[in-house]
Amino acid sequence: MFTKANIISTIVLTIWGFGGGYLLWGILAENLFADHILTDGLMREIPDLVYIFAGCLIQAFAFSTIYGRFGLNSYSAGSGFALGFWIALLAGLGEGLIDFATANILDLQGTLINFVLTLVFFGIMGLLAGLVYGKTTSTK
Repeated sequence: MFTKANIISTIVLTIWGFGGGYLLWGILAENLFADHILTDGLMREIPDLVYIFAGCLIQAFAFSTIYGRFGLNSYSAGSGFALGFWIALLAGLGEGLIDFATANILDLQGTLINFVLTLVFFGIMGLLAGLVYGKTTSTK
């Protein structure tokens, strides 16, 4: 579990999670979501960065560990991206549609925008994990 590849991957993915999440949702999508959020006051004016960092670290460790266990020792950017795609489909689209059906968070267009962002986010996360594992793991 605490292999060299997993530790390095976790660090890289935490950096991507924190910076990439800010880039995608904090900068690029801020205006996209403005007309699609259904509940006023849903988002905090000032997010708590300590909890964002902790969440990114946990997410990175979980993603890296799952990839390390199920990557079948054929670690590459492509296999990492594939895992990112499936996680985005599960969490981004599946959970997003359930949230759409049960809560007043986003309208359908906002839900689909969020899925695309989630797909990019986890796709890059997987690509990075695949590159780190490919470079730091010897396959025999």
